[in-house]
Amino acid sequence: MLKTLLVSTLLALGFAVISQPATAQVYVQVGPPAPIYETVPAAPGPGYVWVGGYYSWTGGRYVWVHGHYVHHGGRWCAGHWHHTAHHGWYWTEGRWC
Repeated sequence: MLKTLLVSTLLALGFAVISQPATAQVYVQVGPPAPIYETVPAAPGPGYVWVGGYYSWTGGRYVWVHGHYVHHGGRWCAGHWHHTAHHGWYWTEGRWC
């Protein structure tokens, strides 16, 4: 019984790890432009959180992604660009924190 439970748990964990999408880190040699100032409109209702705009690296160039409201009860930690001396710039996605 215990052996069957252990095997089932390990298999479930293995499938959970395998099913997670792999994210490749893309490094850009030129930093992003200054952020575009966006006027934040009034929230459409309670429980909405503003996710600010940001630059995305798309098609070999920076493209502005406009901010928007999402309905969620948590706190949003904005995505941001990091710089490393050896590789350049890379993007870290925003997330609920």
